[in-house]
Amino acid sequence: MPLDAYGVLSGTLHRHFRDQPDARGHWHHVNLEVDAPGGRHRCAVDVDGSRPGTAVQWKAFRLAPSILEPVPALGEGYHELSTSSGSGALDHLRHPALVDRPGFLFVRRPPAPVRRFLDRIKPPRPWVSGSHLDATAALESLLVPGRQAMVFGEPSAEGPGMRNVHQNQGDPVDSPWWPENGVWQDGAVLTRRPDGWYDVFLSRFTGQAEHTDEAGHP
Repeated sequence: MPLDAYGVLSGTLHRHFRDQPDARGHWHHVNLEVDAPGGRHRCAVDVDGSRPGTAVQWKAFRLAPSILEPVPALGEGYHELSTSSGSGALDHLRHPALVDRPGFLFVRRPPAPVRRFLDRIKPPRPWVSGSHLDATAALESLLVPGRQAMVFGEPSAEGPGMRNVHQNQGDPVDSPWWPENGVWQDGAVLTRRPDGWYDVFLSRFTGQAEHTDEAGHP
């Protein structure tokens, strides 16, 4: 069965902080504090794997608000989303704005109208691999206090906030997270830029498949 609940938290980013380092000097999460109705919400975003041999991969890019409809218009607070296409839910492997497609090659820099059009449709970069420091730097680059933030994932069971802010499908059959596999329930962090567009951070674990069936299994 998929996650117990799935949705998006919208509010104002107050600050962020890292977990205390473990014995190796690694931290597993960057924690966001988001102000929204109901108080200050803590959202834990994975930047390292918790199992030996498992790391985090990520993508960071921009999206126009129209691509994210109807979520930007929902207002502040937590909103449950149907795990289906068109509800505003995200799927790293199926959402047309998130999947990889061939890019465009220009000999010369295209004119401004063409650049604006391509900014709306060009694909994000492929998954990036690196250390927890690299993943942290990619995420923290878009965490500007005072920005509107949208955090997709599962509501936390430990107080106001969000967890599972990463890909939630493709875990192998021997994984403890196999039962939580599902489609259209992936996590993400987005913050609204001054120009109205959104900076986006997606993450996944290296043990998760890049192709899944309609149940979210590899």
